[in-house]
Amino acid sequence: MTEHRHFLLYKPFGYLSQFMSNNAREARKKKFLGELHDFPADTMAVGRLDEHSEGLLLLTTDGRVSERIRRKDVEKEYYAQVDGLPTDEAIRQLQEGLEIAHRSVLYQTLPARVRRLEQAPDLPARGRKIRDDRHGPTSWVSIIVTEGKFRQVRKMTAAAGYPTLRLVRVRVADIWLTNMQPGEVREVPELLAVDEAEEPAEDANG
Repeated sequence: MTEHRHFLLYKPFGYLSQFMSNNAREARKKKFLGELHDFPADTMAVGRLDEHSEGLLLLTTDGRVSERIRRKDVEKEYYAQVDGLPTDEAIRQLQEGLEIAHRSVLYQTLPARVRRLEQAPDLPARGRKIRDDRHGPTSWVSIIVTEGKFRQVRKMTAAAGYPTLRLVRVRVADIWLTNMQPGEVREVPELLAVDEAEEPAEDANG
């Protein structure tokens, strides 16, 4: 029986959620996960964070675990620093679902759990500076989704009128980013338990 390995990673800003690129130009200019740790050859990232997003990324050598985490009953929580102070109506739109562009067609997002954060979360400083308040106020919201279309949370806040300036995934299911630093990797004994009878998950980018 194969002994699988599982990892938690705080993906830093500016890294792609992949280990390599077949595009020579991209391979020269971009940063990849393999630069952060000596992962086993068959390690896969479970769901993606785009290059400019940060936070919790789960990695595993077990395809069944990957499929389980990507199912639509698994919550993903993000802290988003947005441009401006979202109104009650904007929060309601985010909660109820709104239209975003996905693969050149309009897509209605599923209902989400959204709340304002009264204080900025205690997160490490980002490598690239966020614009300061001279250009207007910013604020933080928590957004919990169970789906993961490409750049979904960014598209949601923009559609509600409050573009995201910084995005950090802080939780997947009951696994939290707590006390990790950008680039830090922790090997763990397991991620989520897998039921042998479960159907495969839909393909999605987190």
